[in-house]
Amino acid sequence: MSDSTFNSYFTHQFKLNYEDTEKVAIGYSVSSENILAGGHLWRIVCYPRGDHGKENKGECLSMFLYHQSESKDAKAIFEAFVMDKEGTVSSSSHQARLVHVFAPKGSGGSDNQGWPSFVKRSVLESRYVTNDGSFVVVGAVKVVQEEDPLDLPPSNIGSHLGLLLDSAAGSDVTFVVDGERFAAHRAVLAARSPVFKAQLFGSMADATMSSIPLHGISAATFRAMLRFMYTDACPEEADDYSDLLAAADRFDLDRLKLLCARKLWNNVSEDTVAVTLICAETYNCPQLKRNCVGFFGEGKDFKTRAVLTDDFARLALQFPSILDELWEMAGA
Repeated sequence: MSDSTFNSYFTHQFKLNYEDTEKVAIGYSVSSENILAGGHLWRIVCYPRGDHGKENKGECLSMFLYHQSESKDAKAIFEAFVMDKEGTVSSSSHQARLVHVFAPKGSGGSDNQGWPSFVKRSVLESRYVTNDGSFVVVGAVKVVQEEDPLDLPPSNIGSHLGLLLDSAAGSDVTFVVDGERFAAHRAVLAARSPVFKAQLFGSMADATMSSIPLHGISAATFRAMLRFMYTDACPEEADDYSDLLAAADRFDLDRLKLLCARKLWNNVSEDTVAVTLICAETYNCPQLKRNCVGFFGEGKDFKTRAVLTDDFARLALQFPSILDELWEMAGA
């Protein structure tokens, strides 16, 4: 039997008003957007008064995971749980877990799986409804990738191109950044960045220059970006991932931009969420922005600390329209 490794994980949270759900019909549902994970699209669906099953009488809440991709089977672990009134999950919290191989959507196979009677509504009302009349149900998905039985060594083209960058062998262009000189290869840069392609092979004056000055970027940031363009690796440590993300946006390096966004998100806190949100809004990172807006509204103490930072004041000045989204998320 081959080993299995997790290659993707995501969660989705449903916050619902209990009295409102009393008024909906059996089979009414709320769902996540289609979420890309493990190379497949998924959708988590919650039925507040149960799905369309024949035995359903509106007495239970149902939870299902739907495989939305039409290409091939996908194995996933699906978990669901109800948050307690304090907003936490404990051993006594209502929860369930399953493992299933999901067929492609529309194939006629089993492309969804879940629990028609995940939790009784009477249990929800007595144990999980908070003072504001709401309850929270969370779905979590781990996509499992079966390893190829024929082991292949990892690609080493990045290390080879990294050595080419380090040696400067065959370089045909030099960039001058903050007084430092960086030797590079026009063909490599053009292949990686449409901006560099236009700059180095188009009608711009830089196409005929052997030494090109660059402004508005630090030497450290340019060095990290150049290394990525040759090796496809984001540095584990960087002076400022916000600056590197800005450079990726400037030179149209979408993968580097997303990698930097992930680094920023992994280190977000009440002290950094505002400046991270400024970066996301400035350089058009919608997923990072969504995460930050959601994180802002996680709790009263967090919200209070976040709005007292200097960066939050700067956020309000630069992007006043985003305040409405923050207040709505925070329940202000």
